[in-house]
Amino acid sequence: MKQSLELRASQQLTMTPQLQQAIRLLQLPAAELSLEIRDALESNVMLEPDEETDASATEEPPEAPSTSSLDPSEAVLGSNATDATGFGEGIAVADHWDEPGGSDDSLDRHASPSASLRDHLQWQVDLSSLGERDRRIAAALIDALDERGHLTEPVVELLETLGDNGDIDEDDVNAVLTILQHMDPVGVAAPDVRQALRIQIDAMPAETPCREVARRAIDADWKLFSPGQQSTLRDRLGVDQATLDEALRLIRQLDPHPGSRFGETRTEYVIPDCRVRRIHGRWEVEINPEATPRIRINDYYASLVRRGDGGHDNNLLREHLQEARWLIKSLQSRGETLQRVAECIVARQQGFLEYGEEAMQPLVLRDVAEAIEMHESTVSRITSRKYMLTPQGTLEFKHFFSSHVPTADGGECSATAIRARIRRQVAAENPARPLSDSRLTDILRDEGIHVARRTVAKYREVMGIASSTERKRPC
Repeated sequence: MKQSLELRASQQLTMTPQLQQAIRLLQLPAAELSLEIRDALESNVMLEPDEETDASATEEPPEAPSTSSLDPSEAVLGSNATDATGFGEGIAVADHWDEPGGSDDSLDRHASPSASLRDHLQWQVDLSSLGERDRRIAAALIDALDERGHLTEPVVELLETLGDNGDIDEDDVNAVLTILQHMDPVGVAAPDVRQALRIQIDAMPAETPCREVARRAIDADWKLFSPGQQSTLRDRLGVDQATLDEALRLIRQLDPHPGSRFGETRTEYVIPDCRVRRIHGRWEVEINPEATPRIRINDYYASLVRRGDGGHDNNLLREHLQEARWLIKSLQSRGETLQRVAECIVARQQGFLEYGEEAMQPLVLRDVAEAIEMHESTVSRITSRKYMLTPQGTLEFKHFFSSHVPTADGGECSATAIRARIRRQVAAENPARPLSDSRLTDILRDEGIHVARRTVAKYREVMGIASSTERKRPC
């Protein structure tokens, strides 16, 4: 093979650090964006929060050195320079954001982590009179629980984890297991849901009305609990309808997963990125200043950067200044994009804001991207995990996007509006004669919306609405 030299011209897209930062900030939610800005304020000396100073504060910032006697090669890049003043201004956001309910610093806004199920059970074991051997068994049982409080390993396998000393047998493990199952919450460490309900029923006082009937019902086929099958269950238990209703009411008070109310997760509060309200007959969008903290370049530190100085300290300050400019520019771009996307959504969904979900219009990312002349991926990033405070509640941006279904007059209806219509029809139906999926399909067709029966069934299941057979109630 003969060697040769060849010259080729090609183009490729290179993502600069500035573009990567802008894309990353674009998709951050409000809480994570605040943390990002806080980290930048701590690591970059050129940045400072742009907040109104307190009237009682009298401390003045240090004076910048005079530049009149400096050599032209040491010109200052500070607040008097045109390339720094433009970035010293804060990010444009609404200067008022009135929220009902008092101060934002109330204790209700701060969540504390709750104790885990294992810690709660171990605390009770430590306070009990169990011996050292039984405490070892209890610790092994607690470690074998899942997040719902059910025992995930058989007793025989737990014996292997406790060692081969021979001082612990299966009866010992079962005895400690029984004690653990009657600790708080009652029914914990049961192998399945049925056993957890049995333990909770047996723990009730003997004089509890219909306790024995409820226990027999738990052992029966649970498919018979549906309203259409309760006559069969009533015949098998040999009781009347009033007794069966009382037994089922008793069962509904039980917890099938006793450990589910424990957890180590913290409650996260949603911070709306913008608010929509009607002003003088028009819907206006305001950016939440809490979701986008105001920052600016510190003029004093920016004035320390000098041209023609190649020292290490000056280079470090120059890098910090450039990073600060990039961050502020990226935040400004994010705020402008968020404002434009929110305004476009509000313009398309004014009917929803005024009348509710049945007036929701079909909308996809491509529609917004074409309206604001941006790429569809940019719209997808800016609408991810962003929230809007509206008269209909605090909703995620994605809530306003919905696929379309053709109507009889050649128009389109959104899937959200169809689900709202199905929910309204089911709420107004006769419990003795609930509407079937076919009947709901006919009602929608009469309203000019052509949709298949399987689509109605899918929407119904998504909303958690039972089938017509399960919704049927006796007169």
